[in-house]
Amino acid sequence: MSNEQLIKINKINKNVFIAHYSCLRCRFGRQALLIVHCFYYSLLIVNCSLFISCFNPFSPRIDNTTSNENIITDQKTIEGLFQNFKYAYTFKDSTIYGQLLSEDFVFTFFDYDLGIDVSWDRATDMKTTDGLFTNTQDLKLIWNNIVYEEGDSILTDVKRSFNLTITFNPNDVISFQGFVDMTLQRPSANDKWLIKRWRDLTNP
Repeated sequence: MSNEQLIKINKINKNVFIAHYSCLRCRFGRQALLIVHCFYYSLLIVNCSLFISCFNPFSPRIDNTTSNENIITDQKTIEGLFQNFKYAYTFKDSTIYGQLLSEDFVFTFFDYDLGIDVSWDRATDMKTTDGLFTNTQDLKLIWNNIVYEEGDSILTDVKRSFNLTITFNPNDVISFQGFVDMTLQRPSANDKWLIKRWRDLTNP
């Protein structure tokens, strides 16, 4: 690979880095600064590896465990939706993740710098999550107990905390706790639950 090609790749990666900074900041709060530093560092490592090998150090390892947590559910229960969410993060599966979101999905967070709520749509969320999946080596998501649930069989509000560990490489690992407020919906009691609204309540 020529120097010109590498420079071009670095410019593309820098644009990706800038584009995802605000998204990471809102979703992961105060930890975002560390995340984006490790994110860009990881991209540089990948570029250097192009000179010496075709091996991708950030490709996910095959999970040979037989835990029920590695099984995709029919998503017809609320816990089943959260299990599929965890599966999508564990295996960095954008297809499964996309099946969790309704077409009118909205993600909202409070921007502490601007002092206002900021929201984005399904397409933006998919791009942000795909960037996270692509540029990390490993993601470990643990859903804690549901602390609030109110609604009926087709529309319900759920509040739940989680623990997330992001591994960019063995030397760059970030762990933190977050909190979500989600509105889940489905056309009928026989259909899959989907996330209609996700409000991030993680403290900065």
